Amino acid sequence: MRLTARSEYGLLALVEIASAGGQPSSARELAERWGMPLKFLEQLLSALKRAGVVTSTRGARGGYVLTRPAGEISVLDAVEALEGPLAPSVCAQEGVGCAQSARCAAGTIWSRVSDAVRDVLASATLADLATDQLRLDALVPAASTKE
Repeated sequence: MRLTARSEYGLLALVEIASAGGQPSSARELAERWGMPLKFLEQLLSALKRAGVVTSTRGARGGYVLTRPAGEISVLDAVEALEGPLAPSVCAQEGVGCAQSARCAAGTIWSRVSDAVRDVLASATLADLATDQLRLDALVPAASTKE
């Protein structure tokens, strides 16, 4: 299992899109808000679009919107759209298997780690994070979030 900047930046963008209440969010605005490289963010949004998490519209008022309500998209859905299936090691990857699995005591712990991470990510939705973000934005002015 490897969570990278793809997950971190992609989730930030999705939270902003969810917070927009159905109004399109432009990649440029998202990148500026969080200080992300625009080209990298465009790659992430493209992956999210291919996975069916967002859709886009072109034009002056275009941008990205969620394909379903934010309460129906788990953080796990978003992370796996960006990173692929989560598994902590070769042992826990479905269909891959390990030649040593029958005699490896560590396999059990890796499987438990994978289950715990998946449970945490599956327990939160984009709606949950958008609500938290709106609350935080009300407490901390956006200008102070940039370094």
